[in-house]
Amino acid sequence: LHTPMYFFLSNLSLVDISVTSTTVPKMLVNIQTQSKRITYEGCISQTYFFSLFVVLDDLLLTVMAYDRFVAICHPLHYTVIMNPRLCGLLVLVSWITSALHSLLEHLLLLRLTFCTDLEIPHFFCELNLMAQLACSDNFLNNMVMYFITVLLGGGPLAGILYSYSKIVSSIRAIPSAQGRYKAFSTCASHLSVVSLFYGTSLGVYLGSAATQSSHSSAAASVMYTVVTPMLNPFIYSLRN
Repeated sequence: LHTPMYFFLSNLSLVDISVTSTTVPKMLVNIQTQSKRITYEGCISQTYFFSLFVVLDDLLLTVMAYDRFVAICHPLHYTVIMNPRLCGLLVLVSWITSALHSLLEHLLLLRLTFCTDLEIPHFFCELNLMAQLACSDNFLNNMVMYFITVLLGGGPLAGILYSYSKIVSSIRAIPSAQGRYKAFSTCASHLSVVSLFYGTSLGVYLGSAATQSSHSSAAASVMYTVVTPMLNPFIYSLRN
């Protein structure tokens, strides 16, 4: 268990628990009490921690893709490259980057003013939705949000795709079918989790942009806020 994969997996598990803990308890309280009220402070706190853990989830998946890249493409140097110091540094940088991103977004969100009686067409306070519901000018918020989405969303995705392109090339170069299967099986769980994370999150945002329905968007958001973190432990447990 004292290997880089399990070290990253323990951090991913912690983040998955944290993602669901920011939205699910409040949602269950709303269902039980039939009251959907939330304070301004509670809403701001929910958006901060949710954006923090979602970005951290994305960055950890990228770090795990790099780990699989080194394990398959440079197996003889794996223990030297993925030493405990580098693994700890990668996780620390991911946490710091996520915290700074969330802090910047919410400092911009706090400068906005909202109407006194505001209805949020969602089951939790989402950063993008809160910026759109503001009564003041949100141009700067939108620009920063789009830039960070491309940087912290597109950048890690590009890194994951590059890592797997090299992994596929290395696997194809293995002469025996058993060797190819063994190499692919080491990254099958991670590939499943990545596909689930990006597939559900992109499906939510692209689908909501196409339909413009708040009800369908909220229903689809359950996939990546509740279902995906719930399935991740099953995927890795079955692999083990």
